[in-house]
Amino acid sequence: MSETIRIDGLNEGTIQAYVARPADTPKSAIVVIQEIFGVNAGIRRKCDKLAEAGYLAIAPDLFHQFEDGIELDPDVQPEMDRALELMNDFDQDQGVRDIEAAIKWCRAQGAAKVGAVGYCLGGRLAYMTAARTDSDATVGYYAVGVDNLLREKHAIANPLMLHIPTEDGFVDKETQQAMHNGLDDHPKVTLHDYADMDHGFATEFGERRSEDCAELADSRTMAFFQQHLA
Repeated sequence: MSETIRIDGLNEGTIQAYVARPADTPKSAIVVIQEIFGVNAGIRRKCDKLAEAGYLAIAPDLFHQFEDGIELDPDVQPEMDRALELMNDFDQDQGVRDIEAAIKWCRAQGAAKVGAVGYCLGGRLAYMTAARTDSDATVGYYAVGVDNLLREKHAIANPLMLHIPTEDGFVDKETQQAMHNGLDDHPKVTLHDYADMDHGFATEFGERRSEDCAELADSRTMAFFQQHLA
């Protein structure tokens, strides 16, 4: 079952969120962190698939900073252009606070353990979530700008997995190497490289998806959550 609800923010106000519930009692819960395209059909499908696997899944609408319900298509150039503009104006610290609010909502629903998974901008926010919240296990896909966040790595206390496409148009080779240099020896962090893959390879819909690598990354993610959210 899925629905759009409103949850309490950490400070004032409420946040719109898409929630997908499993048929039976949830194993645990996972916060799905959007790309720069909002809580669109692809992010809702990520939630639905997690619910099918037995998790309570919630995707908070982080772009409520601008307005509720922004949904964009990366394959439509004007919408891609708007997404990039929104990313530049987005308050990332507020985004993490909204993710923390979703984690707290999940725990209030009775989830003993709560994880998070994010994509693109959400991949970066996933790293920040691992460093700044009590997420029990966190995954980031094609996270951008992590080299600028390595100073926070000491705060990562629970497992974090990052999926890195080697031909990411938003993350150059130097940045990828900095991620490996900074995180390969971290006891809580696992990095996976995907040769010849570009940004967005694990999207649910659209031209960016690479079926084989998406399935490989998603299988690693599910095994990771099964291990750490049991």
